[in-house]
Amino acid sequence: MSVRSCEAITELLASTDVVQFNDIQTALDHASRATAFRYLKHVPYQRSYNHNGRYYTRKDSARYDCHGLFSCGDIHFSRDGSASETLKRLVRESISGLTARELQALLQVRVQVFLLDAVHHNAVTREKIGGLYVYVHTDSAVREKQLQRRREQVEASESALANDLLTDAVIIAVLLTLLHHPEAKAADVVRYLQGHSPPIPMLQVNAVFARYDLASIGKKGGG
Repeated sequence: MSVRSCEAITELLASTDVVQFNDIQTALDHASRATAFRYLKHVPYQRSYNHNGRYYTRKDSARYDCHGLFSCGDIHFSRDGSASETLKRLVRESISGLTARELQALLQVRVQVFLLDAVHHNAVTREKIGGLYVYVHTDSAVREKQLQRRREQVEASESALANDLLTDAVIIAVLLTLLHHPEAKAADVVRYLQGHSPPIPMLQVNAVFARYDLASIGKKGGG
């Protein structure tokens, strides 16, 4: 009869990337679940946060990426253990908050239920920016820094998109409108251009104003 020991589990975990619980039982001479768990609690291991925690791996900090995550195929592990705790940490540590889509891309599992639970228990909070909910820290000082950085990112993205969409026809239409209405602000130009085909939205008008510093010219009374 073989001697059961924690070393048997350690050797098993060291021999392969992931194992299932029945593999641990087998390594312990076909031990019962209760016996296997009793030995397992003395061994450094990590349990997958997906697949209902079915998979086990050795606990090794060197395996985790900068987000504290490690994957073996479609089996995912976190230094925090559960997806719920990982999500909260990622939100709190982020420099500009995280959207549900960004969190889902990081964790590679559905996150909506975890997010709703985290907000409900005041573990994280959320703000709407650029038409999307951004999940941020509950501490007001940290939250404001995250939101400010997110706003800057959204503005930069919108500006880049607007410049990509600018054509000579759009620029000419805006400048002609200003020629006829020299005191017009960007919002006024959008209103004057209603019915233009194709439509010229505020995003593009703002891009024209920014490219030619038109707001500054208007303030100086220039032509």
